[in-house]
Amino acid sequence: MNAKIPQDASEQLRSRSYLLPVEDREFLLRDEMRAMRFALEYAKADLLLRDWGIRSTVIVFGSARVPSPEFVASLPAPQTEEERAAQEKLRRRAQWYEAARAVGRIVSERGGARAPHHRWRDNVIATGGGPGIMEAANRGAWEAGAPSIGFNITLPLEQGPNPYTTPELTFRFHYFAMRKMHLAMRANALIVFPGGFGTMDELFEILTLRQTGKAPRVPVVLFDRDYWQRVVNFDAFVEEGMISKSDLELFDYAETPEEVWASLVKHGLRAHSDT
Repeated sequence: MNAKIPQDASEQLRSRSYLLPVEDREFLLRDEMRAMRFALEYAKADLLLRDWGIRSTVIVFGSARVPSPEFVASLPAPQTEEERAAQEKLRRRAQWYEAARAVGRIVSERGGARAPHHRWRDNVIATGGGPGIMEAANRGAWEAGAPSIGFNITLPLEQGPNPYTTPELTFRFHYFAMRKMHLAMRANALIVFPGGFGTMDELFEILTLRQTGKAPRVPVVLFDRDYWQRVVNFDAFVEEGMISKSDLELFDYAETPEEVWASLVKHGLRAHSDT
């Protein structure tokens, strides 16, 4: 028996067990609490989007490595053929940036994002929140005076949010799965610009959801047919019997921002839903 009688409850008050669960970061980060962290990541974004009246989105995917025209213009004059070729490639990529910027503006102006309908906003531009194509689409929405969403992800090499997402709609996720869920669950359409592994992952996620009937048949538009047909041989999937020929109708191609909008409308995008 401990003969020393406590003089007060200071040790109890200092104990981590006495912290409220929401105050105990060490407890929240335990492996056993992963399911709760999933739920929190879902609920925070969902509730804030509801508070803003965001009912539906138009998702824009594409490479973070596409530069803005301003960045390309700021580069020093090339001194070698290698530098000249590299800058020419960046100039071509910058055309994708400008196209994504125009798409963000057009969708925001014509899709209903600027004008709430019975408090709800439809077809709000949503991106992964980072640089490149994502920045361009958010920038176009910002220039149109519309809100836009950034679904950022925590990565080992941290990339901060671009400056054009609406601050109150700029989210950060730890789990890719929850981020993907939020990208997909309100999408009225998907616009995919040239990109790498991440863009491919997101594109095929949506195509699989559509192919299997797990998501509504929303328009999917791939920007720059030449790029996509060089990097993905969709016809080979059909030739090998891996997909049905009708699966090629799950997406369309576009070469200009106006063609993107025309494709969205052709395949059923509406400014507002009555449901």
